[in-house]
Amino acid sequence: MNLYGHAGQWLMLDCGITFNSPLCPEAQAHLPGQHKHDVVAADPAFISQRKEDLAGIVITHAHEDHLGALPYLWRRFKCPVYTTKYTAEILRRKLSRGGLGDNIPIIEIDSGQRIDIGPFNLEWMLITHSLPEPHAFVIRTEAGNVFHTADWKIDLAPVTDKPFNANLFKSLAKQNILAMVCDSTNATKAGHSVSEQACYQGLKTAIDKTTGRVVVGCFSSNIARLIILARIAKETGRYFSLLGRSLQNTVGAAKATGHWPDDLPVLDAFNTGYLLPEEVLAVATGSQGEPRAALNQLAKDTYRDVSLDEGDLVVFSSIVIPGNEKPIETLLKAFKARKIHTLTAEDSPLPIHASGHPCQEELKQMYNWVRPDIAVPTHGEAQHLKANADIASQSHVPRSLTGLNGDLFKLAPEVKLVKQAVKAGRIAIQQN
Repeated sequence: MNLYGHAGQWLMLDCGITFNSPLCPEAQAHLPGQHKHDVVAADPAFISQRKEDLAGIVITHAHEDHLGALPYLWRRFKCPVYTTKYTAEILRRKLSRGGLGDNIPIIEIDSGQRIDIGPFNLEWMLITHSLPEPHAFVIRTEAGNVFHTADWKIDLAPVTDKPFNANLFKSLAKQNILAMVCDSTNATKAGHSVSEQACYQGLKTAIDKTTGRVVVGCFSSNIARLIILARIAKETGRYFSLLGRSLQNTVGAAKATGHWPDDLPVLDAFNTGYLLPEEVLAVATGSQGEPRAALNQLAKDTYRDVSLDEGDLVVFSSIVIPGNEKPIETLLKAFKARKIHTLTAEDSPLPIHASGHPCQEELKQMYNWVRPDIAVPTHGEAQHLKANADIASQSHVPRSLTGLNGDLFKLAPEVKLVKQAVKAGRIAIQQN
């Protein structure tokens, strides 16, 4: 949840959730005995107390950590939401489950479009990530222009949308970008991120070697990975199915907005259990060890639509999010105890997972193209922010501001970091 302030008004970029994180003291008081909660969001108290000054909410893309809290928190803001067609479809499906339906005004924006939201002029700039329609933004005001990258990578062969267009970002060098607010997730990693297309060969090789059922765990929002797996199913004579509501919802949204290829059929999960083992390629929710997700039920042999047997293969086409090591380890042990083979991204000789975030060489390229006066690293822990700031300095960016949640980054007319200007924290989200 990012807030930009100018001329007495605010603009919110993203309103996401995170998992298994500590709550702020006020929220903790309402949940005694719980140090962590399954799903949490940023505490919106600061802006909800000033909702009459909130000009609008912009959602950069459809990942849970960028839009997942909006269905639960929008009543506190009651302002228009701006996003692109695919993200709007994902959001509407979430809202309908929460009973809000068409109550929230969602304004669909096309890539490349420029609109005014209060005193802010926003330009939607298509970036590459791991799902359809991810966007970076130039936020123009009378006080200066800010480039907000959101989540991105340089992918010249993405599975969805167009390849990364370097010229679009090189043009920003002539537009007096005051500050670049930039993704730091992989700032400690040398080199260049792996293209999403690179996962195809690694996954196909693993599946080709298997005579039993194959179940792949991956993030349900990763449409690019799902398309790759559906293609592999078609090429290997297997039926492609989805185990878990969030996966079915994601593919449904991709079909509704033209992002799912017409030649890739999806079998109803109910029918998966009637297939021969060598005919099954299913994708399941729960790659982070979530207790109620499909993978956990499969490990316990309690999933209603299909059972796994000795010799079947479970592939973890995902990273281990810090904090989830123990539940994932428990899940792996449960499969191995039943003699079900497992393959993780760490153990695969070929790539079976690709990060959606830029490594050091990509960060250097973007800083050199955009040439901002100030770097504002975001996303990640202190080590990631520092690494991003170091790269900005090496790329001749004159100044960096690194801070914490609740800090105020003054960009104009003076440049200043005000520590803990706003009380920040996390609140629990009660999901349906």
